Amino acid sequence: MQVILLDKVANLGNLGDVVKVKDGYARNFLIPTRRARRATDAALKEFEARRAELEKVAAEKLAAAQALGEKMSGKSVRIAQKAGVDGRLFGSVTNHDIAEALTKAGMSVAKAQVRMPSGPLKTVGEYTVSVAAHTDVVVEVTVQVVAQAD
Repeated sequence: MQVILLDKVANLGNLGDVVKVKDGYARNFLIPTRRARRATDAALKEFEARRAELEKVAAEKLAAAQALGEKMSGKSVRIAQKAGVDGRLFGSVTNHDIAEALTKAGMSVAKAQVRMPSGPLKTVGEYTVSVAAHTDVVVEVTVQVVAQAD
C-alpha cells in the first residue's frame, strides 16, 4: 500500500515521503496513529496544501523533544526495589518503572520512549538506559537500582 508520511517514522522516511508499506502495517499502525495517509490523488493535493503547517508542527515537536533531551541528559534516577542478599531483585525494573521515576523527577516521559535493549533490570546496580524523546533525540540516562530498606 502506498502511504504519505505525515510525520518522521524511524526506518521508513520523513514527512511528506510517499512510501510503499505492507497493508497491515499501514492499516493497523501508521494510519490509526495519524503518522500516514493513503496516497490517493486527493490526499496528495491536500497534503501539499497543508505541507507548511505540518512542517511547522513537526519542527515544534522536535524543538520540544530537544529541550526535554537537554534537561534529561546526564540525569540519574534512583529506584528502590526489594532484593535478596545476593543482590537479585524480587521482580524486575521495567521501562514503566523508569518512566514513572523520570516523571516524578519532573520530566514527562512515556514508557514507550524508554529503550532497554537488554531487557528488564534484575539485579542491584547502576545501568545506562536510552530515552528516545523523538526519533532524532535519544538521550542516555543513568538508572541506579538499590535494595529497598525495610
